[in-house]
Amino acid sequence: MTIKQRLRLEFALFYLVSPALIALFLPPTQMFPALFAFTGLGLLLLALTPRFHWSRLLDGARSWQLREFLAFTFFCLTSFTALIYLLRPESAFLLVRERPELLGMIWLFYPLVSALPQELLFRVLFFRRYRAILPRGAQANLLNAAVFSLAHLMYWSWVVALITFAGSFVFSHAYRVRGSFFYTVLLHAIAGNLLFTVGMGAYFYSGNVVRPF
Repeated sequence: MTIKQRLRLEFALFYLVSPALIALFLPPTQMFPALFAFTGLGLLLLALTPRFHWSRLLDGARSWQLREFLAFTFFCLTSFTALIYLLRPESAFLLVRERPELLGMIWLFYPLVSALPQELLFRVLFFRRYRAILPRGAQANLLNAAVFSLAHLMYWSWVVALITFAGSFVFSHAYRVRGSFFYTVLLHAIAGNLLFTVGMGAYFYSGNVVRPF
């Protein structure tokens, strides 16, 4: 087996087969332990990636623009607000109204326990370890968005699929253009925190998962 063949097999097992198995066979109560194991495996693969050094995550830490970040924040806030009032108005700003302390905890910990590890797996690992087998240009971003959306199949929601696909395309574009892991985590963190603030977190709660079969 050649190196590229091995990478393709590894890529398929990690980014395609594993999320599908989690979504199809694991009960909602077991999804997050499985995701922690998935994350651990991804971090191990990243550590074993040739010519990768953890210190490189600091590269380009200042390679971003405040105006661009504020524009993205405004877009997320307005689009998420419009979606929640259109699709699920009873959940609009639910945590703001009823559980502000929980929302505060989410704002504090989501960037560290969710956005950061996801960016390690779906941006750094994806584009560094598998660069030899990826398509070029925007097609690589589209593939990245597709596998990131697939990783959220466990929620069985077209809303989640749409949001994660669009978000991932933005994150991967920012990572490749800006060359900044810090910036992608920042974008992911603000998007996720705003999701929960406006009430879209209801779609990302495992207790609400209903499989279509």
